[in-house]
Amino acid sequence: MKKYLVIGNPIDHSLSPKLQNHWLKENNIDATYDKIKLEDHEIKNFIQDIKEQKIAGCNVTVPFKKTVIPFLDKLSPEAEQTQSVNTITFDNGNLVGHNTDIVGFGTAIKKLNFSIDGKKILILGAGGVVPSIIFALKNMHVQEITISNRSREKAENLRILFENLKILEWGNLNDCHVIINATSLGLNNETINLDFSSSRNVKLFYDVIYNPNETPFLQMGKQLGYMTENGKTMFVYQALESFKLWHKIDPKVNTDTFKLLDND
Repeated sequence: MKKYLVIGNPIDHSLSPKLQNHWLKENNIDATYDKIKLEDHEIKNFIQDIKEQKIAGCNVTVPFKKTVIPFLDKLSPEAEQTQSVNTITFDNGNLVGHNTDIVGFGTAIKKLNFSIDGKKILILGAGGVVPSIIFALKNMHVQEITISNRSREKAENLRILFENLKILEWGNLNDCHVIINATSLGLNNETINLDFSSSRNVKLFYDVIYNPNETPFLQMGKQLGYMTENGKTMFVYQALESFKLWHKIDPKVNTDTFKLLDND
């Protein structure tokens, strides 16, 4: 029986096993999928286990999306561009890093009744999934992308990967149409200590967090009368792309898929 895992730290909140095991069962695939919390020093040996096929493949979440790269043989073009890996496959003796977050985020935005073309975007945070979001947004022809992060240096580092990014000091807000929370603030019900009430042109509050269902950031957006969306659709579609890479099967996504996650 093949074994797949998602690695991260923290990892308790991850619903990946619930979703992936549902699809494995639905498609009669003899495999299991679980989650494991790792420390930095354990990554190398874990990746070696995939190389030796003790583990068939894995998903990667924060804070290891960049950490795993030196231990891989190849990167997909998207993973190379973003320097972010969330899926590892074993292909003809090579460990290959992929980025399915880009497709996940792009699909989530397309499924919203909201046109992002020509919009100004403010992203809170600069780690983990942010390069993937920027990559997807650029493909969707937004007007402007601004990054605000508690550590300015981390935000500045994104300019190495992407041109024309604006950087805003943490605590300040600019004129924008969409605010994306890509920090981990909200995983444990933390509040982002920013006053969004003066952001007059904002139309959408988007949070990449999907568990809990509604973070304080989204509650705030709702109170201010803005459209809000959590990261659940992005999560499902990045997982779908990972499943396809491993099993060469397109799993079903329907209302039951989302109910499965709501019932956690």
